[in-house]
Amino acid sequence: MANKILIFVESRYRINRKRIKSVVDDIVSKNEITSPVEVSIAVVGDRKMRELSKKYKGEDKTHNVLSFSQVEGDGKATDDLLRLGDVIISFPEVIREASAEEKFVDDKVDELVEHGLLHLLGVHHEE
Repeated sequence: MANKILIFVESRYRINRKRIKSVVDDIVSKNEITSPVEVSIAVVGDRKMRELSKKYKGEDKTHNVLSFSQVEGDGKATDDLLRLGDVIISFPEVIREASAEEKFVDDKVDELVEHGLLHLLGVHHEE
């Protein structure tokens, strides 16, 4: 069974879905996860991101990426599918950061997909 990667993109944003799926597959492989995973990737605007940030983090601000884990308890897979959760990316923030860092937009999207997915896998960065 292959990884199940659900992608939601607000209609005004142009996203390379194949590239996102490839990034997810690469991260899953590099982290030696043997069962197929399910993950949802959503690309939204600043207003939606701010709404999620306020509701779930108590912060009235936009983030570049937020992750919401589906894995509860011991994280066992059900029906041979490991449901990881959701990665939400703010596309306007991607544009701002890509411009400031002199990166391609697709490269910045890849970076944030990877960052969010690593959080869902329990890998956290130092702040």
